[in-house]
Amino acid sequence: MTDQDTQQLVAHLFRHQAAKIVASLTRVFGAHNLDLAEDVVQDALVKALQQWPFKGTPENPAGWLTVVAKNQALDRLRRDASLAHKITELERSLSPTKHGGAETDDQLALMLMCAHPTLPVEGQIALTLKTACGFSTAEIARAFLTPEATIAQRLVRAKRLIRDRGIDIALPAAKDLADRLEGVSRVLYLLFNEGYGATHGEELIRSDLCAEAIRLGRLLVDTLPSPSLHALLALMTLQAARLPARTQLDGSLVLLEEQNRALWDQRLIATGLRHLGQSAAGEKLTAYHIQAEIAAIHATALSDAETDWVRVVGLYEELYELEPTPIVALNRAIALARWQGPEAGLKALEQISTHPSLRRYHLLPAVKAELWKQAGKLERAAEAYGAALDCECSEPERRFLESKLKAIRGAP
Repeated sequence: MTDQDTQQLVAHLFRHQAAKIVASLTRVFGAHNLDLAEDVVQDALVKALQQWPFKGTPENPAGWLTVVAKNQALDRLRRDASLAHKITELERSLSPTKHGGAETDDQLALMLMCAHPTLPVEGQIALTLKTACGFSTAEIARAFLTPEATIAQRLVRAKRLIRDRGIDIALPAAKDLADRLEGVSRVLYLLFNEGYGATHGEELIRSDLCAEAIRLGRLLVDTLPSPSLHALLALMTLQAARLPARTQLDGSLVLLEEQNRALWDQRLIATGLRHLGQSAAGEKLTAYHIQAEIAAIHATALSDAETDWVRVVGLYEELYELEPTPIVALNRAIALARWQGPEAGLKALEQISTHPSLRRYHLLPAVKAELWKQAGKLERAAEAYGAALDCECSEPERRFLESKLKAIRGAP
């Protein structure tokens, strides 16, 4: 196994195994020792990167990490007299015979602790991504489009509040679940979106992040079902169904209207439609419900031309009433252009073109460029593609924009 293979395996395990170990350790140590739990798991991952390229990958990599993290924790406990009484509990809780249901409860409790309503919303999301999903501080910063130092401060403040307020890692009472689930849902939504269209890096799609968001969503729905969680899971699975067609073999971006729909995962579409149906049981309409219905319209249309763009525009207008953000307005403008033509879309974009949060957002000028091209205004399209390239985006998106600009300019 090459060094790169080892790094990829450890990264995979970090997503899928680290949170389980952290959750179990946090239950034993107490939430006020969350840093200790994260430290020993991080130490285990570092040891894996150091040893596996030379000694070979163990037969059970996940089990190896668990044992190393447990031993690190035991060493810490023996050195800390105040935690010595936890040794027996730790040995029992991380033994190979530990029941899978208890492990699931630990993960749920950790996620819900991170979403405690007394923590600031930004802190809830950052802490869940860091602790329960294995995000690095830098990855969280990219997902939030926020300086890394700011995210680090949010994490420190959130952990301090957990210690100061004596917040435990435990499944909350039924009356407190709604607030906690709303916070966790926001985290999963952000996690999935970062995987569906990575904001930085060489890859447009990070399938492991999408899979992790869906896995955690299923964990929540199976244990704590609610209409809004079903709607969120419907949205994520319907979007994930299109992942195989979103890029070419070389990683290049493929627009929705150009995708080979035969590549869409029909199993995931069926799963998403089932969850969308289950989401209708409640009385409250959430943004996840509306977005899931939009995704369902795309997933069930036989072709791009047969998409019900009138309905899509109407749904985006409903969504804007719930979440009046420039991103929703941008998506509505795109749908409006598909229904009424590029001029209608460009007119709608005028209303958000000066919004501060879109000043460096590459998709705004990219959408303008495409609409100007459709309207036959190639010079304005080229100018807009140039503006999009001046913004920060992932490398596949940059290559896509460059290819569009070259095509307009007639470059070889």
